[in-house]
Amino acid sequence: MADTAPTLKLTSDGAMKVLQAAMGKAQDMGVPQCISVVDAGGNLVAFCRMDGAFAMSNISSRRKAETAATYGIPTGDIPEGVDMKLAIVTDGQRVNLPGGLPLIVDGHVVGGIGVGSGTGAQDLEVAKVGVAALEGAQLFD
Repeated sequence: MADTAPTLKLTSDGAMKVLQAAMGKAQDMGVPQCISVVDAGGNLVAFCRMDGAFAMSNISSRRKAETAATYGIPTGDIPEGVDMKLAIVTDGQRVNLPGGLPLIVDGHVVGGIGVGSGTGAQDLEVAKVGVAALEGAQLFD
């Protein structure tokens, strides 16, 4: 068995493409958002709090992105009961609110996007557009 394996890495240019596409969708919807894009380790790569977005949503958008990247699944899909245990054991750093999607390219999680300040459905809609902007990314229904 090999001691190392090749990986894919989200670049700052890729993160900005995701962020700008999501911002465009939020603007088209008339719903100002906080949008966070993180790498596979949950480190913030790109962020914007659009004019008029709820200031505290900067925290929830980042937590959604971190959770999606860490677990490789959309937020809002973590089974009930497990979601509360994760929130407790991580001191609130893992959340199960809709609006977080992993960025998956060629089967590799390269990061995540988290959107907050609208309804859960609006946040998710904006996040999906962000994911679609990343070349080769797995899309979510």
